[in-house]
Amino acid sequence: MVTVVGVRFKKAGKIYYFDPEGVETIKGDFVIVETARGIEFGEVVVGPKEVAESDIVAPLKKVIRVVTEEDKLRHYENQQKEKDALEICLDKIKEHALEMKLIDVEYTFDNNKVIFYFTADGRVDFRELVKDLAAIFKTRIELRQIGVRDEAKMIGGIGPCGKSLCCSSWLGDFEPVSIKMAKDQSLSLNPAKISGICGRLFCCLKYEHNLYQQIIDKIPGIGAIVQTIDGEGTVVESNVLLEQVKIKMKNKQENAEEIRVYHISDVTRIKEDTKHKQDNSLPADLVKELKALEER
Repeated sequence: MVTVVGVRFKKAGKIYYFDPEGVETIKGDFVIVETARGIEFGEVVVGPKEVAESDIVAPLKKVIRVVTEEDKLRHYENQQKEKDALEICLDKIKEHALEMKLIDVEYTFDNNKVIFYFTADGRVDFRELVKDLAAIFKTRIELRQIGVRDEAKMIGGIGPCGKSLCCSSWLGDFEPVSIKMAKDQSLSLNPAKISGICGRLFCCLKYEHNLYQQIIDKIPGIGAIVQTIDGEGTVVESNVLLEQVKIKMKNKQENAEEIRVYHISDVTRIKEDTKHKQDNSLPADLVKELKALEER
């Protein structure tokens, strides 16, 4: 087992493990740590704990110290310099007529590097831009192209639910989201209704998917022939949340059909309707549009 602390560098950013190495820290402390890109200022969001060596990426970087007043002042100054750097870079992008959208600027704590985050539809030749920026800032320059999900995370905003975006308020890392999740939850497959402001599928489709999947595995599909305490019937509708199915059954006494509702625990699957599954396909143009929403 290895003793670590979890440090985050941005609100809702990814949590990284560091070796406290005798530096006493608690959750909520701000610390100076050694990272792969230099010395950084971060917040302890996971207090000291022991984890298995298989859960860390070796070699584990170290916590240098709990921040001092001087460190806080320097961090504040860096934040002010980031605002100035943003304006300067925007002017230079315009000067070079580059097809790119500048999203954010970040100084490393030790000022060893300035990182400019941008989005673009394709590849951008920014070599001359880097030369200009290096001459102005007198330090290493990195231009990093990010995706639309990362853009939304950095900028923030309000989602269709009326709350702050999950990615910018608490979601530490993105997880893959697929159209299948929307299907399993019986949501409308209208792209406008299942995509966020980033233009990709809602991250929240992932939250309850495992539970839906567990229930769906137990529910007979539409068209399946099943056995109930009242006899055989055909499934015509299912309700995942209530774990119920509607079954069309023959009423032999009245020589007619009727719909009855059963809990899935009272139903035994006899035969699935494979033909119904094949006919449940979507138009090719809609499939292409939906697939585009899955792209990272």
